[in-house]
Order: sequence, then structure tokens, then C-alpha cells
Amino acid sequence: MLNVANDQLVVDAKGIYSIEKFLIARRLMYWQVYLHKTVLAAEQLLVKILKRAKMLAGSKEKLFATPALEFFLYHDVNRDSLFSEAGSFDRKKVLEQFSDLDDNDIISAAKVWAYHPDFILSYLCKAMINRELFRIEIRNNPFDEDYVNSIKRAVKSKCRVDEPHIDYFVFTDSVSNSAYVPGDSKIKILSGDNTLTDITDASDMLNTSVLSKTIRKYFLCYPKNIQP
Repeated sequence: MLNVANDQLVVDAKGIYSIEKFLIARRLMYWQVYLHKTVLAAEQLLVKILKRAKMLAGSKEKLFATPALEFFLYHDVNRDSLFSEAGSFDRKKVLEQFSDLDDNDIISAAKVWAYHPDFILSYLCKAMINRELFRIEIRNNPFDEDYVNSIKRAVKSKCRVDEPHIDYFVFTDSVSNSAYVPGDSKIKILSGDNTLTDITDASDMLNTSVLSKTIRKYFLCYPKNIQP
């Protein structure tokens, strides 16, 4: 089914239906697994935990962490500092520290941070450890600003959170998924006369279906004890 033409890896015309099935499965897998609302809620909560921990570390707050996690909490490693000629970090050391990171580093730190005196870090970590994930709403259109503000007011009152920190508890963003983007790593179909055609042109299904379109959805997260 796979072939080589013009130094490119291509698919023989007879394999087009297998590729179509793969793209359908890919789309379903993303929405039903990788971008499932529970997965999104857990991922966003984890992002907020690390963001708060990084902020505290930047304020010289001493946080429990494994050596690998501690390195990234207390050092500002970014693309410029790592890959520019004037970079301030030993690339080998950074990669070694990064390769040592796994979910055990995060979970062990979160278990300890759950009892940290910082209310925000403690609250978020307890929610993660106790599987009390934030409520998540998903819509096809952006959330109305008045609706989001009403939830923020409820959170401020219920959780006694001040305005500068409300974004740790109420936040909205979007996710997108496209089964196939023609301009990104094209899938070429090799026909019997040795001509190459992009799969969106060779496939009747991809020509007319949402599989070749980017679908975007919007989500809103906030604590479950808040009623909208």
C-alpha cells in the first residue's frame, strides 16, 4: 500500500479507503478520548497548579519537588535561552532533567503542595489529588462574557478569592481538531499512471466532509461546588 515516488512516501490508489478509515478513527479518537471533557478538565487543572507553583518559586518560595521538577520550577528555561548562541543553559543538562520528569514527579509534589499554606496552590492540588475536577462546559461558540462574570462573582463569594487570582478558578479557552490539514504533511495518493494527488482531491469523502475542516469548541472551567 505504501510506495515511494519523487523521494516522497506515498500511498497507492488502492489504499485510499484504509487512509480514509484511519482519518475517521483519528477524528473520533481526539474528540472522544484526547479532548474528552474530563481529560480537558484534568489537564487545565494541572496547568493551573504548575502555573501557581512556578509563580511561587519565582517569588523565592521554597516548594517540595523532585530534582528534575525543582530545576524547571526555579529556572526560566525557554526556547531562546536554550537554543540561542547566547543561551545561558547547558542543553545536555536541560534535556537530562526533562527526560527525568514523569507523572510521578507531579503527583508526589501535588500531594505535598495540597497542604501548602498558599490557599490557591493547596486548593488546586486537593482538587487534583481527590479527583474533584472542575466542572467543564463545552460549547460550539464562545461563552457570553456576562455568564462568565456571573460565575466569577459566585466563586469570589463562595471561595473567598480576590480579583487578581480569579483566573486560577474560572477560565475559558478553546480546543480544535482537524482529521487532516491539506497544507500540513500532505498525504499523497499515487495513481496508476504515476501521478500524485493530494488525498483531499482523490477522496470523494474528504472533498465534502468535515474531516478536512478544523472544528473548534470552547470550554469554561470552574469549581463544581459553584452553581451557574
